[in-house]
Amino acid sequence: MSTTPLPRDEFAVTERFIYLNHAAVGVLPRSSAAALTTFISDHASGGVMGVFPYEAKLPEYRTNIARFIGAGAHEIAVLRNTGDGANALAGGLDWQADEEVLLCGNEFPSNAIPWLALRERGVRVRCLGGANVRLTPDVLRREITKQTRIVAVSWVNFADGYRHDLAALADVAHGAGALLCVDAIQGLGAFSVDVRACGIDALYAGGAKWMLALQGVSFLYIREQLLDRLGVAAPGWRSMDDMWDFLNYDQPYTRDASRFEGGTPNFIGALSLDRAIDLFERCDRPAVAAHVLALTDHLYDGLRRIGATLHTERGEGISSGIVAFSLQGVPSVALGKAIQREGAITTWRPGGIRVSPHGYTTFEEIDQFLDLVPQCARTLPERE
Repeated sequence: MSTTPLPRDEFAVTERFIYLNHAAVGVLPRSSAAALTTFISDHASGGVMGVFPYEAKLPEYRTNIARFIGAGAHEIAVLRNTGDGANALAGGLDWQADEEVLLCGNEFPSNAIPWLALRERGVRVRCLGGANVRLTPDVLRREITKQTRIVAVSWVNFADGYRHDLAALADVAHGAGALLCVDAIQGLGAFSVDVRACGIDALYAGGAKWMLALQGVSFLYIREQLLDRLGVAAPGWRSMDDMWDFLNYDQPYTRDASRFEGGTPNFIGALSLDRAIDLFERCDRPAVAAHVLALTDHLYDGLRRIGATLHTERGEGISSGIVAFSLQGVPSVALGKAIQREGAITTWRPGGIRVSPHGYTTFEEIDQFLDLVPQCARTLPERE
């Protein structure tokens, strides 16, 4: 069995499945699961006495998230999901007449619906192209206008894995006076990002996929220079400057990004995200990215050899941890189900099968999957 940059003994899922579905739901490492079990035990045996020590660590969690992406702790809020981050930005900006948002027409709804809702406030929201649009710097340069205030983009497209050049897009956006807001859920964990080096104004990501955390937890990064310009669209008791001064309703919001957290956050989710970050930082993060790319290159080449139709574009700087494919004349849903019965877990939809390995996946598992594809296809009774 080939070695992997993320230790395989951290992942119990390897005992049951060839797990190739991190673009849907990631897997909790064993060390994270142990920490969460302790949390639950502490809560059960101590109530507030058990939970409060974790609440007290929330600033530490923000610090660790910030370090992970090259930010400052005061620029981080712990939220519920990716859409929370987009909503905080969409709802908090002081929109002026004739301003617009640009986004791709193939965004996952988490990075589309919050922006599209601005149409009710008179903001123009322009979706570029259809399912195969690529927001290259040249495309953005052609489409951006003086009225564009926000460019919203997924770092990695959820359907086919196209990875956008964030630094180049930030340069174009800033040159036109616009902000770059990034949905990072399909990239972060497999790949590293430095938000300051890339010039990203805001970044938001749920933890439940490549970050190997629980569902129901996310974070939002807001560049310091943007913080003071952003209102709080959904405030709560923890938004206040002194959240323990309960009856002082007239006090100001806290100055840092934690004001966007609103009410009581998901402490066990935040713990899962923090423990996953600890695992990533104990490993070689560049090696994780290189391994994921090597795996998906190997997968892509193998699928091409067996005659699959590839729906993913590969190349320097645009490849990611996602490969999507179909077989001519073979129903993708039926094929995906057949492969799953053999223990290989992917996402299957009518348009194709999406495969997404991670840093603990082996080349042997990719080869096993490549063997399963034609084997399972031959067993299917129906053809398109």
